[in-house]
Amino acid sequence: MSHPGKAELGFDALSDRFRDSLSCELDKPDFRELDLGSPVSPLRTRQSGLTTTTTTTSSSSSSSGSVSGRNAQTMVVRRPDSGTNPHSGELSGSSDNSPTAGSGKAARNFYSGQARSDSASTPHHTYYSGQSSVNSPPLNVLPTGNICPSGRILKTGMALNRSSRSDVLGSGTGNYGHGSIMRGGGMGPTKGVGVGVGMVVGGGGGEVAAATPRVVAGGGESARRAMGGLDPEEVKKAGNEQYRRGNFQEALMLYDRAIALSPSNAAYRSNRAAALTGLGRLADAVRECEVAVKLDPKYWRAHQRLASLFIRLGQVENARRHMHIPGSQSDSNEQHKLQAVEKHLSRCADARRIGEWKTVLRESDAAIDAGADFSCQLFMCRVEALLKLHQLEEAELRLNGIPKFEPLSDSCSRAKFFGMLSEAYPLFVRAQIEMALGRFDNAVSTAEKAGQIDAQNFEVSVLLKNVRLIARARARGNDLFKSERFTEACMAYGDGLRLDPTNSVLYCNRAACWFKLGKWEQSVEDCNQALRIQPNYTKALLRRAASNSKLERWEDSVRDYEVLRRELPDDNEVAESLFHAQVALKKSLGEEVTNMKFGGEVEEVSGLEQFKAAISLPGVSVVHFKTASDSHCKQMSSFLDTLCSRYPSINFLKVDVEECPAIASAENVRIVPTFKIYKSGCRVKEIVCPSRDVLEHSVRHYSF
Repeated sequence: MSHPGKAELGFDALSDRFRDSLSCELDKPDFRELDLGSPVSPLRTRQSGLTTTTTTTSSSSSSSGSVSGRNAQTMVVRRPDSGTNPHSGELSGSSDNSPTAGSGKAARNFYSGQARSDSASTPHHTYYSGQSSVNSPPLNVLPTGNICPSGRILKTGMALNRSSRSDVLGSGTGNYGHGSIMRGGGMGPTKGVGVGVGMVVGGGGGEVAAATPRVVAGGGESARRAMGGLDPEEVKKAGNEQYRRGNFQEALMLYDRAIALSPSNAAYRSNRAAALTGLGRLADAVRECEVAVKLDPKYWRAHQRLASLFIRLGQVENARRHMHIPGSQSDSNEQHKLQAVEKHLSRCADARRIGEWKTVLRESDAAIDAGADFSCQLFMCRVEALLKLHQLEEAELRLNGIPKFEPLSDSCSRAKFFGMLSEAYPLFVRAQIEMALGRFDNAVSTAEKAGQIDAQNFEVSVLLKNVRLIARARARGNDLFKSERFTEACMAYGDGLRLDPTNSVLYCNRAACWFKLGKWEQSVEDCNQALRIQPNYTKALLRRAASNSKLERWEDSVRDYEVLRRELPDDNEVAESLFHAQVALKKSLGEEVTNMKFGGEVEEVSGLEQFKAAISLPGVSVVHFKTASDSHCKQMSSFLDTLCSRYPSINFLKVDVEECPAIASAENVRIVPTFKIYKSGCRVKEIVCPSRDVLEHSVRHYSF
């Protein structure tokens, strides 16, 4: 238990603990040595956990002769007696889907939050009478039925999200070729390798048998035999069969074998692109289609597949160039998709130009939904919009949730996005995020990479220049602060803020200078600015609490320290600061604060006189009436230790009613656990069998 003398500690001792800290990095937390005055102390905001889930399926869509719609049931395909096809066996379809593809909002969810649940056991009451206790039946007994073998409750109303897209292995009509695969509508993302849901069509026509969607672990004996074959057509047919089963990796190996046997066959290259698309390797698929087009410039199937890939990558100009090929009929679905993506991209660019960031966010989402579901640039555009809307934490979460995309081909990298080269734009956005989070060196290096890719772009050039100047201003301010030249340090940080007026780190650093200069009003204002931009910025919250203490705004100071206690429950420095602020607040309200102590443990009360003396002390006392045998009492006793550290200005007591029946009788305690709150000897609240949240709410209420 602590002693009364600790209440006399001043605020200056706490506020001067940062003097020797030299780093302004946010990613090196050190809460042991707090110094509210230093702009280079390594406090940072607590990062929330993140679970990233990328789900994948695959299929390719057909052109003429394909099954359209999402729920095709049966079909009959008849094969006309036509001549041989130079591209026999090509996987047909102009709209291939990658494993991460999907129409609708599901395609945008690259990460998913993780819900929390309270795992505390169901509380029960113990009724106390004299020296014995009887346990009542537990509350909220779970109903029988629907119990899994593991003991978990099976929730109703939950259904798996299954895709209904169909793949069709055709007999070959027109330019599809023998054994071609035709695709249906859009498909949502599922995890892992995509599953081709298809229909098998007999050679020469006939009825169609529905295939069961599955992922086969291996290619089987037939695939292994085909790999050793010398006839490229037979190898390709085996590849088509593996593709139909959803075994894209095995199909890719077989297509590789067919290409090795016949390197100049454009259809094999295009089939290989379909397998790569099924594996989510769209950049490689684009390269394969480009090789196919070089081998046969008039091969419209490769052009259509290439157009579909470019739509998914958000590159409408490249897609349009391959959409309309003389002598071929364009896929109307792909045309509509291209028009929709182009419309939303144009609106997004217009809104970005005038700073309408909510519209940018909405239109970028719409473009992704329309079909550009594999565009790294559009996902980064959402991040930029969130940053400009001062939703820094959400922007960082979205940024961390974007999967790593492959390097694009030359034709892709030469495409423009918002006027800059497509590879430069993600770096352009990332540099802004790094700067906003106070990672100045990372921001400079990232902006320099963007400048190397697109040195001629005006936005990239301006960003690179500003990032360098801001980083220098911050470094100069830190050096001046360490030299105790606080006025000059304020000016240096101000130079950085003129270039980046939304940088929370620079505001917080300047607040430290104002604090050292005794200008606490300015310090509070700069902390307010930092917290408007980054609401959970721990260092800014600490400095504002300390500055409000200097201004004797005790209620504001206590409020900030209580938030910090929840964020940093094990930090004794924050706990002590909260205690002193609470004592000062009570004094300002005219309450008696003599003999108040900081911290300590929950006091065990063993006699009636000791109990009366303890609850008569100045301030607030919380008494836990319990029994040693009750499980709920044990849980609440453990939680009371936590509250004791969180609210050091309150006296916490515990009474075992079986060992001290006189106290239980005097206080009329019949059920445990019971909590009673006393203020200067008078009972102000009684709570029977509370939850943890209810108890802490009451304790917090009476801590003022």
